[in-house]
Amino acid sequence: MIITMLPAGQHVRDVYAEAILPNARKDALLIDCSTIDVESARTVARDAAVAGFRAADAPVSGGTAAAGSGALTFMVGSREQDFSEIEQALQPMAKAVIHAGASGAGQAAKICNNMLLGISMIGTCEAFALAEALGLDAQKFFDIASKASGQNWSLTSYCPWPGPVPAAPSNRDYEGGFASAMMLKDLRLAQEAAASAGADTPLGGAAEALYNELVERGMGQRDFSIMLEMLRGRL
Repeated sequence: MIITMLPAGQHVRDVYAEAILPNARKDALLIDCSTIDVESARTVARDAAVAGFRAADAPVSGGTAAAGSGALTFMVGSREQDFSEIEQALQPMAKAVIHAGASGAGQAAKICNNMLLGISMIGTCEAFALAEALGLDAQKFFDIASKASGQNWSLTSYCPWPGPVPAAPSNRDYEGGFASAMMLKDLRLAQEAAASAGADTPLGGAAEALYNELVERGMGQRDFSIMLEMLRGRL
């Protein structure tokens, strides 16, 4: 098998066209785990099929912590008949391998998932900033919200406020984790996809603008939960 994970669609297209398709054994299973635009994923899969290969797009969710523990979630776009072999190949790195549909469906799932993640993190950061302004202790707010209707992954698994979730990047001065620049890239992909599909995503657009501002303030390589510090007026 050949597994790739590259920054953008053009990189994937180039690597497949120049290195993989001309040189790989014809029985190789090709799996791209990049987060790229849907059209690039479909183009690569089509070119691979023409060249006689089985190919899949399989972007991941979970961040560096899940990567380190072999607990990533893979969203797979592929032919149905190829999925069992793809699942077996990815299982050592995964807590879940989910068949999203045909080629490109994995990328569609990842783009939608990360748009939701970006939006929910901003909402969580806004709530902590408001709680602070109202004089509410951050730990008390966490204890309440994590058991109330505001509970979400950005709060209980990746808390942007230092303290409540010891493994969160907020306890390492927002180092490591999922870079703000990467979140901005994914939100841009989501907005491009929305424009292409004619879908209305106003919160996705607002999230893209806020992460663009965060990156412009020099925080591109810090974890995306550092959005809290911008909303607190500390950047």
